[in-house]
Amino acid sequence: MSTPTPMPRAPTMHWGLLVAASAILMVTMGVRQTSGLYVDPIHRGTGVSIVEISFALAIGQFVWGAVQPVFGAVADQRGALPVLIFGALLLAAGLLLAPLLTSPLGMTFTLGLLMAAGAGAGSFSVLIGATAHRLPAEKRSFAAGLINAGGSLGQFVFAPLVQWIIGTAGWARAMITMAVITLLSLPLAWPLRRRAGDHAHGTGATDDGGLGAQLRIAARDRSYWYLHLGFFTCGLHIAFLVTHLPGEIALCGLSPTVASSSIALIGLFNVAGSLIVGALGQRYRMKYLLFWMYASRAVMIGVYLVSPPTPLTFYLFSAALGFTWLATVPPTAGLVGKLFGPRYLGTLFGLTLLSHQLGGFFGAWLGGLALAHTGNYLWMWYADMGLAVLAALINLPIREARMAGCHGVAAPS
Repeated sequence: MSTPTPMPRAPTMHWGLLVAASAILMVTMGVRQTSGLYVDPIHRGTGVSIVEISFALAIGQFVWGAVQPVFGAVADQRGALPVLIFGALLLAAGLLLAPLLTSPLGMTFTLGLLMAAGAGAGSFSVLIGATAHRLPAEKRSFAAGLINAGGSLGQFVFAPLVQWIIGTAGWARAMITMAVITLLSLPLAWPLRRRAGDHAHGTGATDDGGLGAQLRIAARDRSYWYLHLGFFTCGLHIAFLVTHLPGEIALCGLSPTVASSSIALIGLFNVAGSLIVGALGQRYRMKYLLFWMYASRAVMIGVYLVSPPTPLTFYLFSAALGFTWLATVPPTAGLVGKLFGPRYLGTLFGLTLLSHQLGGFFGAWLGGLALAHTGNYLWMWYADMGLAVLAALINLPIREARMAGCHGVAAPS
């Protein structure tokens, strides 16, 4: 009598793990994506110029990206738990010290170094890398979208909270409050304590040979560099908006409430965008998802520029932009995983985030220079629109297999 073949176990989603990662990103991105709300209050309260504050935040954009591959590599080798704890302590320290170190150099140290490095340790490369190896390949895109949605929810929740505290108690109290919230989030790191090698699901064809071999393989892959170029323009776009959208709204004579509501709307609609794009990444080629998201940004900016500067215009603009805001993260991380497997995803995706934040440096800094020299942000809007078109086009040549057909066989690109 033959023994019946056991049914294969259904792939699990590890919901507790994903919720913990999503909640951590909610805090770290909630702090980062509300930084533009502090620019004018710090300027008025300390006398530090808009350009100097913009430069500090631009340094922060770069540092946040620069630490991603470093912390990602440490997490790949030693596990995410020590990285997340260290990052939370750095982020809290930067928030607590910023009201005490109010010179341009002090702003650069606290906003540009401590806060950015701390937020980077609890961000995409570490969190997505720490979860990808525990999930089957077909679930990783949705999981990345779910984690990403947590970051967007943080922007939605913390933008009105930060604005309310700034309005009632000042920017220093707002930063102290965010520091306390950051420290309270430390227990969330515990479910992510396992290393990438523990209980890993299947990986890509190039998934062994060590980190050095993976880096050499990635460096020779044109598709990987195309992802870097597209993500660079994405970073410029997001950093410009998160830093200077409140200033743009103020130039139009509208209240700070419109600014905080607009930033909150971006976060709210990106929750939906991240989840939808993450789910679509399980069915459609991710390079086409990136193409349409980047192309839509150029269209939205063009529509904004010819629209009247009313609160409704900013709310509609923010909602539309929010849908694609950081929804580029799941397909970008998914493509890196497809190309190289999940074993060193924290490091390899961290490097694409570094490119993203190189763009972010220029987005935050050049926005401040544009305002100082021209009195408005018009030329930055034009540059942003043109770069969005280039980002869309650069994703088309990426090497990505078609999604599996009815027989489960992936066709070549």
